[in-house]
Amino acid sequence: MKKLILISLVFLTPLLSRARQADTTKIGDTAPAFNFSISKDQKVNIKDYRGKIVVINFFATWCAPCQLELPRVQKEIWEKYKDNPKFSLFIFGLEQGWNAVLSFKEKNQYTFFMLPDKGRKVFSHFKIQSIPRNVVLDEDGKIIYQSVGYSEKDFNELLNLLAERLK
Repeated sequence: MKKLILISLVFLTPLLSRARQADTTKIGDTAPAFNFSISKDQKVNIKDYRGKIVVINFFATWCAPCQLELPRVQKEIWEKYKDNPKFSLFIFGLEQGWNAVLSFKEKNQYTFFMLPDKGRKVFSHFKIQSIPRNVVLDEDGKIIYQSVGYSEKDFNELLNLLAERLK
């Protein structure tokens, strides 16, 4: 009987894991509505950014791939599009509060919005694990791009999408 239970667990665990991971957003979905703070005393809703291409990045201060990706986000995305009225960029620090996020931002001389996501409140709308993660919303709030991890190929795909959409 114990062997049967053990064998069942071996086969069911991957299925249950996939079911939990499948319960997330995908390309073509409308982004879920959520509030977030863009300063210590100002909250907004993602729907406030309809009409713009919105890039959402999730990172952690301890994440090595994130530390490779964020300088490129600064130089190749933020510095190129920050003055484009049809563009917004939000970088969320997983499990980080304002002090940690702002300290990390200052240390690395980033000039984009770097925001806390304590308790993964924003991240949980998109996924339950794996960073860095980029999500791009179109003008109607639909997800048009997602990537997990950092690779030259994926980042270049993101750059090409932004160049096409923000002409």
